[in-house]
Amino acid sequence: MQYLVIVIRCLLGTVFLVASLSKVTGRGAFAAFTASIRDLRLVPARAARPVARAVVAVEFAIWVLLAVPAPVTGMAGLLAAMSLLLVFGVGILAARRRGARTGCRCFGGSTGTLGLPHVVRNVVLAALAAVAVPATMRPTPTNVGAAVLAAVAGLVLGGLVAAGDDLAELLHPTFPAPARHRGPPSHRTETDNAGTGRGPGARRADRHREPGAHPGRRQAAPRAR
Repeated sequence: MQYLVIVIRCLLGTVFLVASLSKVTGRGAFAAFTASIRDLRLVPARAARPVARAVVAVEFAIWVLLAVPAPVTGMAGLLAAMSLLLVFGVGILAARRRGARTGCRCFGGSTGTLGLPHVVRNVVLAALAAVAVPATMRPTPTNVGAAVLAAVAGLVLGGLVAAGDDLAELLHPTFPAPARHRGPPSHRTETDNAGTGRGPGARRADRHREPGAHPGRRQAAPRAR
């Protein structure tokens, strides 16, 4: 059971570390996250920025608690992670009931629209945290090699969770509808001429014909007297 706890702590720690850092690194990352909170319409617009700062701070604090190899800090980190994940899930459901649609800035650059898959992800992660809580308070001896392997597995799984939206977009890309192209006037003129079977040369010939000449017949040469 202790190895499962190590996997879960490393998984959740990776998720919250990436989540906190990705929201504040890169040009406009924090502003985009603040805008996403405002678009959820769960808090007043003026409170969006303080709430965004608090979320980043709590996420980073959870990573610190989970990274410290002590039962008390591990317990606190797991409970905090479980609570925050459930709050996020309830917030997403409430926002959708109000008709709010905004991009998921859970991991900074991800742009997928918040929806039911994100709620399911948060519930699963919260359930993992709940599973690890009892064993965290009753640690048992572990093998160093096996503990390292469990930690690596947790880091890899956490990275996959953090990159979940990007992977989903890569596997199922969405392409914008092609814009209808309107050619230049000359292109349309040529198309119209092609439909009637008469090109630009025929039109120029019409303009240079003598008045009164029939377009489909040759004029007879005048007879010599």
